[in-house]
Amino acid sequence: MNERHIVALGGGGFSDGQDAGIDGFVLGLAERARPRICFLPTASADSAEYVVRFYEAFRERAEPSHLELFGRPRRDIRDFLLAQDILYVGGGNTANMLAIWRVHGVDAVLREAWERGVVLAGISAGSICWFEAGVTDSFGDELAPLRCLGFLPGSNCPHYDSESQRRPTYRRLVDARELPPGLAAEDGVGLHFVGTELTEAISARPDARAFRVQPSAEEALPVRRLG
Repeated sequence: MNERHIVALGGGGFSDGQDAGIDGFVLGLAERARPRICFLPTASADSAEYVVRFYEAFRERAEPSHLELFGRPRRDIRDFLLAQDILYVGGGNTANMLAIWRVHGVDAVLREAWERGVVLAGISAGSICWFEAGVTDSFGDELAPLRCLGFLPGSNCPHYDSESQRRPTYRRLVDARELPPGLAAEDGVGLHFVGTELTEAISARPDARAFRVQPSAEEALPVRRLG
């Protein structure tokens, strides 16, 4: 089996223009100098502005493309995604994204791509989706638990510092066993998994943190600072 990588970002990356270092880390996991990187903007309803920001961030360093699922999707989704070196999932409504992926079989293709060694990465919704479950605002103002793809064990919470209700809600849901124990990441932190094991947390921001969260316990994790 090929080495499998997932980088789950708590927030940041190219989406806010502050984390070129963490996107460079993602690109460095591919085996070629100019990797083929495909953006999946499904959670933002294929936002044209978001897609433009993706191309602006990666066109000098990679061979960017994107997959649209709103409107009339392309017929060769599986072949198109499996031809990439990196699949990068954007933020937005996680529940809607997962539902649309299932309708078009993208969830199954993503697992196949991961098992073949295609690097998976994503921000916010693109972080939560890889885990068994996560905490989401997909259903309205109140945060709620959501079952996800289950490539990675446990649960996930992004935006642990930038959205005031994320931390207390995630702690409460884990304490109540409504979510399994898991990992929380502040904006600008990437959780790097090889296979299903967390190998390290990384960040280009000087004070960004990551945590392992269990019932009645929260443990800060070491974060490697990127140059």
